[in-house]
Amino acid sequence: MRSGCRLLPLPLLLLALLRGLCHGREPAPGAVTCGSVLKLLNTRHSVRLHSHEVKYGSGSGQQSVTGVEASDDANSYWRIRGKSDGSCQRGTPVKCGQAIRLTHVNTGKNLHTHHFPSPLSNNQEVSAFGDDGEGDDLDIWIVQCSGTYWEREDAVRFKHVGTEVFLSITGEQYGHPIRGQREVHGMPTANHHNYWKAMEGVFIKPSMDPAKHDEL
Repeated sequence: MRSGCRLLPLPLLLLALLRGLCHGREPAPGAVTCGSVLKLLNTRHSVRLHSHEVKYGSGSGQQSVTGVEASDDANSYWRIRGKSDGSCQRGTPVKCGQAIRLTHVNTGKNLHTHHFPSPLSNNQEVSAFGDDGEGDDLDIWIVQCSGTYWEREDAVRFKHVGTEVFLSITGEQYGHPIRGQREVHGMPTANHHNYWKAMEGVFIKPSMDPAKHDEL
């Protein structure tokens, strides 16, 4: 019998296991884990979170973050990291309510937002910031989901710690030089524009003994 479960008659024990009531149970194999590299789909607008070496022509002038329809664009991969070194060990399932950073794989910049207006909708600008995965405190986001862990099949929200906005898309499209890409911005309210789902990627296997893995 697994540690953490109360001694129960067999029918009750089976029922408890089915309902996930036993403490210390292993995370589901579908949990998103620290160190995983993935694409994130906005479920309302069916576009993937994207960045590239194109800077905003207004606002902060930092590297732009957009949404793209293509599923095979290599510039849509993001790495899941902790809010600080050592706080998110490889293979550890990400918990609902956990603070994370999302680092753009191809440019090494972190998903970031701050008090600049976004260029199309006048919401809050979302950019990619930092060098080699190191930026500042405005790179930190809280994963909002309904269970214990962030599951791959679940739609989740990302709430910014510093400014309390939600990572969102409402459909505005850019022209040249990134024609057709959607604006990504921060919104102050939770709604159907700020749900995201894990899609394509490389998912590090969950581990119940994270000390055996390297820290990010």
